Amino acid sequence: MSLPTAYIGLNHIDIETIGQIANMKCKIALSDDDCFVNKITKGPQLIKQLLAEGRVIYGVTTGLGASCETVVEAELMQQYPNNVIQYHGSALGPLFSPEETRAIIAARLVSLAKGNSGVRMELLQALACLLQHDILPRIPQEGSVGASGDLSHLSYIGAVICGFRTVNYLGKVMKTSEVLEIVGAKPIVLEYKEALGIINGTSAMTGVAILAWQRAQRLSQLATRVTALAITALKGNRYHYEKELFEVKNHKGMQLVAERIRSDLSISAPEYHTNERIQDRYSTRCAPHVIGVLEDVLSFTKGVIETELNSTNDNPVIDVNVGRVYHGGMFYGGHIAMAMDTLKVQVASVADLLDRQMAILVNTNYNNGLPADLTGATGSRKAINHGLKGLQVTMSGWTAEALKMCMPATVFSRSTESHNQDKVSMGTIAARDCRRVIELTEQVVAGMLIAVRQALDLRLKQGEAIKFTDDIFLEPILRKLIESINEMPHSIY
Repeated sequence: MSLPTAYIGLNHIDIETIGQIANMKCKIALSDDDCFVNKITKGPQLIKQLLAEGRVIYGVTTGLGASCETVVEAELMQQYPNNVIQYHGSALGPLFSPEETRAIIAARLVSLAKGNSGVRMELLQALACLLQHDILPRIPQEGSVGASGDLSHLSYIGAVICGFRTVNYLGKVMKTSEVLEIVGAKPIVLEYKEALGIINGTSAMTGVAILAWQRAQRLSQLATRVTALAITALKGNRYHYEKELFEVKNHKGMQLVAERIRSDLSISAPEYHTNERIQDRYSTRCAPHVIGVLEDVLSFTKGVIETELNSTNDNPVIDVNVGRVYHGGMFYGGHIAMAMDTLKVQVASVADLLDRQMAILVNTNYNNGLPADLTGATGSRKAINHGLKGLQVTMSGWTAEALKMCMPATVFSRSTESHNQDKVSMGTIAARDCRRVIELTEQVVAGMLIAVRQALDLRLKQGEAIKFTDDIFLEPILRKLIESINEMPHSIY
C-alpha cells in the first residue's frame, strides 16, 4: 500500500502529520505552489540587495550573540556560515531517537518553508532529502538552553546537509559524504543567513514536544479504560459517572472521560444504585476529574505546539513583502517550555491516580473481597506466594520518580553567552523531562494492566459476572489495551 504524501509549504501542518512523518507513515514533498516558490526565492534575493546597499544584517555582516558589534569583512562572508555550523556542534548525551530526529528535521523544514528566514530552495530540498531517504543526523540530546533556540542540536542537521559528520542510514553509522553519494545528493554550501536559518530556532524542542504530546494523548485514553477495568474489578459504584451529574460542571475533558468510563461500564440510562457502596474512594470516584484535567491540557497545549511548529522562529526575520529585516527574539522557546512543563504535571498526576488504584486493588481492607496482593495461590502455597506485592512497590517507585520530575524546567533559566542570553526558556529540557514522565507513566499503566487482568480473573473464579461494555468481550479489550501501548494510531475509543 502506498503511503500518503505530506506537502510542506506555506500551508498549516498539524501535530498528526509530524507524527506520521516521524513514524514513517507518510512521505514528504515540498509544495510546488507558485506563492510558496516565489516567496522562498525572494528571501535570499532581498538579503543580497540589502548587502549591496551596505545594510547591517545580524549573523551575516556581524558576529553572533554578544559579538554582534564585531564586523564580518566581505571576503569572510562565504566561509562564515560553515564556521557557525561547526562551532555549535558541542552537544553531548544520548542521541535523540530516530522518531524524534525525523520530527526535529520535519519541524525545522516546516518553519523555514514559511519563507521568512532568507534561505534558498536548495536548503529546503536538502532537508527534505534527509526525510525522503531516512538519513538521520546523530544528534545528542543535552546542551540546549532553549534560546537562541536549539543552537547545538540543530547544528548537527546543518552539518549533515553540508556533508559533514556521521549519520544513521539503513541501520548503520556512516559518513555523511558517503551516504549523500549513495542517494545521489550533493552537499550544499551555505550562504549568508542560512546557517542561522538552520540552527537559530525551536525545532528540536518542538519535534520532541509533538511526539510527547501524542504519547500523552494515548496515555489519557489508556488510563481511562484501565480505570474502568479497575472499577469493575473492585465492584465499584458505577453511578459516579452519570451524564446528568457531569452536566453541572462544564469542563470538557472531565465530561469526555466520564463519558468513556460510562460507556465502558455499560451505563446508558440513569438508575438508582442498589448494592454499590454509596461513595467510592477518590482514586476511582474522582478519576474523570483527574484524567479530565489532562484531556483539557492536551487540548490547550496542542494549539500552543502547532502554533510554534507553523511559526518562523529564527532571527533575524526576512520580510520579503516590505523589503525589511527585523531583528528580534523569535527563537525564544517559552511557549513550548510552558506546554511541556504543564503537560508533564498532569501526566504525573495520572500516574499517581493509577498508583492509588493499585493500592486499593491489592489491599483486602478496600478491594471488596479480592485476595491480598491479588494472589491466585490457595492452600499452603499462599504462605510463599505474594502475588503482585513486588509489582505494587515497583509502581510506587515509578510514580515517585515521575512526581519528582514535576519541578518546572522553566524556573532554571541561566544567564549565558556573556550575559547576552541572560534569560532563556529551557524548552528542550522541559520537553525531555516531559518525555521521561510519560515513559514512567506508561510503565505504571502497564503495571495496572497486569493488576486489573489478575483481579478480573479472580472475580471470574469467584463466580462473578463481569459486566463491561455491551459489545466487546473482556479478553479482546485487554489484548487491545496491551497492544495499544506500543501502537499507532493512539485512539482506543
